[in-house]
Order: sequence, then structure tokens, then C-alpha cells
Amino acid sequence: MSDEIAENGTANGDVPEIELIIKASTIDGRRKGACLFCQEYFMDLYLLAELKTISLKVTTVDMQKPPPDFRTNFEATHPPILIDNGLAILENEKIERHIMKSVPGGHNLFVQDKEVASLIENLYSKLKLVLVRKDEQKSAALRAHLSRIDGLLERRGTRFLTGDTMCCFDCELMPRLQHIRVAGKYFVDFEIPASFRSLWRYMYHMYQLDAFTQSCPADQDIINHYKLQQALKMKKHEELETPTFTTSIPVDINDSNNTEE
Repeated sequence: MSDEIAENGTANGDVPEIELIIKASTIDGRRKGACLFCQEYFMDLYLLAELKTISLKVTTVDMQKPPPDFRTNFEATHPPILIDNGLAILENEKIERHIMKSVPGGHNLFVQDKEVASLIENLYSKLKLVLVRKDEQKSAALRAHLSRIDGLLERRGTRFLTGDTMCCFDCELMPRLQHIRVAGKYFVDFEIPASFRSLWRYMYHMYQLDAFTQSCPADQDIINHYKLQQALKMKKHEELETPTFTTSIPVDINDSNNTEE
């Protein structure tokens, strides 16, 4: 079990310490793994740590070889697990509810926006269908869904989904976009079209934020996450690779007429 303290979550006697236990890399068992829910809640809590309403401690656990104390405390439960003042919250919906209702400042992250909520729903399931095998119909369905998100961002003209400050929907969407980008390209050569300029602009802004970069798994971990799901074997050299993080964008956000090569 290894610890990683979020940058802005330094110990402070005036604010509660929240611990988030996340899955470790399935490649080296130490760095951050590619669990979408782990990253989503990491981002939520990191934003609160930046606002200094909490102190955040993030712990990675290698689920292929969980330490004895983890097994003793949590048996077969898989992360994410949130611990607040000795209370362990184990289920995703309960973690979300706890952040919203019980973590200082958490209620500010959870805005009501039915259009956004319905728009980002089922995006991940479309990626899963695309990754099964190369199929243009499934790829077209995923592109169409991304096009609708691009359209909403263009129409609203805001930096993030619901305004110019991040909310829970951004913490949910951006990790999924990163999985689409990295795994889609690797397995079936799927790419987010450069013509989705508002979506790329949104991703550009997310790539500038510590809440995303500090919580984001390496490309190799995202790829290996799906290799394990598809029962594909990891090659030995992958364990030795230096982690890479895809954060470039194929458009120039400062020039609406030009795209970068």
C-alpha cells in the first residue's frame, strides 16, 4: 500500500482529513491505476483540497497483491474507498452522496443540470462496445455521442460543462474522454475528430488543471486495464516502459481556422 498526498491537501488541524483508497497500476502495482471511479472521486476531492476545505490523502492499493491490513479491514471490497474520520464508505453511489452531503464544500460540486447529466450518461458504454472489435457502426455511434457533447460546449461557450468553474460532471466526463482517446486509438484506431473544436478546447482546459493531471493514470495503465478485460497478455517490456501521458491536442484553440499537424 503506497501513499500519495494531493498537493494542496497538506495537513491542517482546522480541516478534516479525507483518505481516498484507489486501485494501483496493474503494471507496476504502485502508481495510479486506470479505474474511472477512482479518478472521478480523486478529482472531486482534489478540488476541495485546493479550496482548503479538506486535507486529502490518497492511497494506492495493488489489488493483485493486497496487503494483509487491507484484506483485514475491507475483505474483498475493491477501491475506491473513502475514509472520513474513521468511517469507511465502500460503494460508489454512497461515496458520491457522502462527498455531496458530508464533506465540507462538497455540495458546491454537485450542480443540477439535466441536459448535461443525460448527455454524458452511457458514453462509456459506447466505448466498451467499440473496444470489443473494430466496427464502423459502433465507432459512428461513439462519434455521434461525442458530437453532441461538442455541440453543447459550443452552444454554451463556457470553459466547463455547466459554467466557468468545474463541477462533478467534469470530474465524471474527462476521465472517460481520456480512456476514449488512449484506448480507442490503441485498440481500434478510433480518434476524436479534430473538427470537434469545442470538445478539444474543453479537453485543453482540463489538461491544464492539477485536479486532472495529478489523478490521471498513464497511457500504459489505461491500455493494460482493457487488455486485462479482454484477457490479453501484457508483454514483459511494458513493465519497463517509462509512463507516458497523452495531453496534446490536434487543434490550435487560439485560431479557429487552423489546425496543428
